[in-house]
Amino acid sequence: MNTNTLVLLVLVVASAITVVYTKHTARVLFADAQRLEQENEALQTEWGLLRLEQNTWGEQSRIERIARLRLGMELPERKSIVYLKP
Repeated sequence: MNTNTLVLLVLVVASAITVVYTKHTARVLFADAQRLEQENEALQTEWGLLRLEQNTWGEQSRIERIARLRLGMELPERKSIVYLKP
């Protein structure tokens, strides 16, 4: 085998190894990207549920119910309400 053939053979093998390594790296990165997308979707779903829960906790009817039950508060009768004009 002459030197040119040997150099070409080494270059072809090196190129093949580089292609295999690059494909493997791309597959690993793609799998990581897919996993992160799924994690993001799960977190977005959880965030939506938490916002819904937060809105529920702040509803006016819930606040009124707690004021009545825990604090013993009642709405005043109409005749006892005094309106002030500015």
